[in-house]
Amino acid sequence: MKILLTGCCGFIGFNFANYLINSSKKVKIIGLDNLNNYYSTDLKKKRLLKLKKHKRFSFQKIDINEYEKLLKIFDNNKFNFVFNFAAQANVRYSFVNPKAYVESNINGFFNILDLSIKNKIKKVFYASSSSIYGDSKKFPTKEKSILNPKNIYGLSKKINEDMAEILCAKSNTQCIGLRFFTIYGEWGRPDMFLFKYLESCFNPKKIFHLNNFGNHLRDFTYIKDVCEILKKLMKTNIKNKHIVFNISSNNPIKITKIIDDINFLVGKKAQIKKIPLQTSEMYKTHGDNSLIKKMINKKKFTSINIGLKNTVDWFVSNNDKIKLY
Repeated sequence: MKILLTGCCGFIGFNFANYLINSSKKVKIIGLDNLNNYYSTDLKKKRLLKLKKHKRFSFQKIDINEYEKLLKIFDNNKFNFVFNFAAQANVRYSFVNPKAYVESNINGFFNILDLSIKNKIKKVFYASSSSIYGDSKKFPTKEKSILNPKNIYGLSKKINEDMAEILCAKSNTQCIGLRFFTIYGEWGRPDMFLFKYLESCFNPKKIFHLNNFGNHLRDFTYIKDVCEILKKLMKTNIKNKHIVFNISSNNPIKITKIIDDINFLVGKKAQIKKIPLQTSEMYKTHGDNSLIKKMINKKKFTSINIGLKNTVDWFVSNNDKIKLY
């Protein structure tokens, strides 16, 4: 079984590639990444070194905007599955550099989808986001809820879903969209809340800015649950040409509760500066996960207590070894 996985040095892409290649001896993965410097390239390279230890993993440094290079990869390989996790992430950064989201999340996604359809790939999985819902008034949000993204990041993901819906309709390729809800865990992104707060705990000079005075609620979803779900979806018979799933724990938690738990686990606190709600941010995310649970017969998700402890332990062990910032 041969798999193309873009964004293999990113948080979700790396964890899934590592999980898959360790859990199945029949899998061969070609990983793509442009290794950009949006966040620590040292962290990305450390992830890549871990993947390169496996003989059934190979890497090519390619940006998914480079159509001709992608064409050669598809021409030289017969892929069973494609996973597109290459994307420009982070809601707030979308106000600083919106062009990056158009280039990677829209143009780059089209390249992957176009070549997958032309090469009759069986299944294409792609990363969508909870940001696609915007500020919903009814929770938990379901896959059929109204979509109202409030930033260009969320909009780019909505466009991805619309592209997949239209382009896959008359093709031999099935597209599966994954609306990720606040994924966290080991090897996580340093630009996200958890690691930014942990950094401030261990660096007294680094003040942590607590958005919306800490009143946000997020549906934290552990990375190992994500990996298990993706592997099961590969084997699941799905009739729809295009379908999207909420990948969520269905358990929103207030940010201040997570901060208290981290303080307890590390035995120290960060300096906090409370700031008002940012226009780009959603107050709450809470995804209904009944559809994905039914589809793959998943009964429960990892508790926040276990997932958070594993994440904190990883950070403490690697903070001095990897340049996270």
